[in-house]
Amino acid sequence: MSDRLVAQALCWRVERRDGVMAALTDHDRDLTAAGITYRAAPGMTPSAIVRGEGLDADTMEVTGALGGTAFARDDLLAGRWDGARVMVSAIDWSDADAVPVPLGEGTIGEVELRADGFTAELRGPQVRLERPVTEATSATCRATLGDARCRVAMAPRRRFARVVASEGERVTLDRGEPAANGYAEGVLRWFGGANAGLSGAIERSEGAVLTLRAPPAFVVAPGTLVEVVEGCDRRIATCAARFGNVANFRGEPYLPGIDLLTRYPGA
Repeated sequence: MSDRLVAQALCWRVERRDGVMAALTDHDRDLTAAGITYRAAPGMTPSAIVRGEGLDADTMEVTGALGGTAFARDDLLAGRWDGARVMVSAIDWSDADAVPVPLGEGTIGEVELRADGFTAELRGPQVRLERPVTEATSATCRATLGDARCRVAMAPRRRFARVVASEGERVTLDRGEPAANGYAEGVLRWFGGANAGLSGAIERSEGAVLTLRAPPAFVVAPGTLVEVVEGCDRRIATCAARFGNVANFRGEPYLPGIDLLTRYPGA
């Protein structure tokens, strides 16, 4: 029994939202199981894995060293691994035909960087149960432009462009916007350069100049290909005038607020 316990190795399979996958093991050599090669990463150390039968969210932490092709500091800072799906399993490394035994899965939550490595929080699927079940009323629309509730066609509202210049949060493109401040609350996706695969929220736009909510993670070279997606300020006036989509407006702009209940009689 003791020999069998010694022969157990932990394996991590991490899938980023952009399709990149990393397979690692705490064993001192690479392991292959079910057609996947888990690269040796002895520096990866998990906290205790606790599984319960209730609805409380399962969480654990993984501590590892920075560097190599798996978890680079710049990629962690840029958010490339945020929300990545993680599958943890155990395998008997002494058996060449061993099948990994699933221990749990979840997504990467908070990441803390240190001088010698990083610590990542793994959140179990039960975390989704902590979200509100119903929506609260709001004067602005609660849908996202182009989603199943909004129903605005986004194909003509996505455009590719080239970067002319970039300084801090300001990015200048080689083509202007479709409407005044049309890209505000939209998204800029990087299709080239060091930021490829990342995206940034657009705060406002003026002609061919975009102001992002945060500067790009890496230096932007002129000529970099990007995709810009129009945004919406979620106001009913914008929904009517610009999109003609009031029928799908998901808000209550004319619902009386709490101020109506606090007024003095006869005010």
